[in-house]
Amino acid sequence: MIAVSVVDDDRMLLDGLTAWFSGVTDIHLTGTARTVTELLAGGHAPADVVILDLLLADRSDPIGNVRRLVTAGSRVLVVSVVPSPTMGSQVVRAGAGGYLTKDHDLGVLTSAVREVATRGSTHSPELALSWLSDRAADRPVLSPQERAVLLAYASGMTLSAAARSAGVQPGTAKNYLDRVKEKYRRAGRPAYTKLDLATRVREDGWQR
Repeated sequence: MIAVSVVDDDRMLLDGLTAWFSGVTDIHLTGTARTVTELLAGGHAPADVVILDLLLADRSDPIGNVRRLVTAGSRVLVVSVVPSPTMGSQVVRAGAGGYLTKDHDLGVLTSAVREVATRGSTHSPELALSWLSDRAADRPVLSPQERAVLLAYASGMTLSAAARSAGVQPGTAKNYLDRVKEKYRRAGRPAYTKLDLATRVREDGWQR
């Protein structure tokens, strides 16, 4: 059973989600709130996933909201009427497991909650495409070979298995990973370990 809370100041949406999740057998809605402060002040155990509206009426900082919820022990799925690649990238880097625009139906939202609950990530397709084409200064440009080895290795494969997956020798795969790490170091976002690299893959939308 996935415990879910919702932070949104749209009363109709909150009522709609309450009714919807009452019919979903593997998700239990533990509470709703209009602000993150209100949710955290409730004294309840952290939900597995918090569905968080990007822009709340209290004008709280979206990035700060995500970080507060992550620190409290929850995974975060940000939802918004605004399809902003820039903001989407920022909330993901702050720890959110996904960013979904509100023009999707509730079935898509439910699937996204399940994905985020299992420590996966999910994003609106139009945002994912924008991130893939993003060439911001802190997002290194990787060659196809570097990216292939990075994705395989960061997914949990050994170096040898990642090399086989990319169709190269282990020594070549190691060189590619060293180059990827150097590019991230120069961008001010060092990645020293496999976990660091997996985090960069998630932050930068490199998933297949």
